[in-house]
Amino acid sequence: MSLTKAERDIMESMWGKISTQADSIGTETLERLFAGYPQTKTYFPHFDLHPGSAQLRAHGSKVVAAVGDAVKNIDNISLALSKLSELHAYILRVDPVNFKLLSHCLLVTMAARFPADFTAEAHAAWDKFLSVVSSVLTEKYR
Repeated sequence: MSLTKAERDIMESMWGKISTQADSIGTETLERLFAGYPQTKTYFPHFDLHPGSAQLRAHGSKVVAAVGDAVKNIDNISLALSKLSELHAYILRVDPVNFKLLSHCLLVTMAARFPADFTAEAHAAWDKFLSVVSSVLTEKYR
């Protein structure tokens, strides 16, 4: 699935804003994930999962950085996220459905943070892009 020129333009425009708030957006996304889908906490038994904890902020930053890597390498997301896919499949053994749950939480966070920018077109573009990211992250499971 490829993104159109218009979708890519939307992604690049919004990414400029998202990247400046990566830590807080990542943290908020994980907080939404754990509140909405508490079963996802099982992958983080060693984390302090209280809102705003240092561990949540650090991991949230990594999550948004990975999304940023995918945005920057939009023509070869598979290569950009290959090591992350291997880590989650072979070492962490994360259930692949969690990537979709995380994507949903990121969409909600972006909509809350950037209501003027998160138009129907932006929502569709980001949803399409994050579906590709989720699919790429599950490649090593197949």
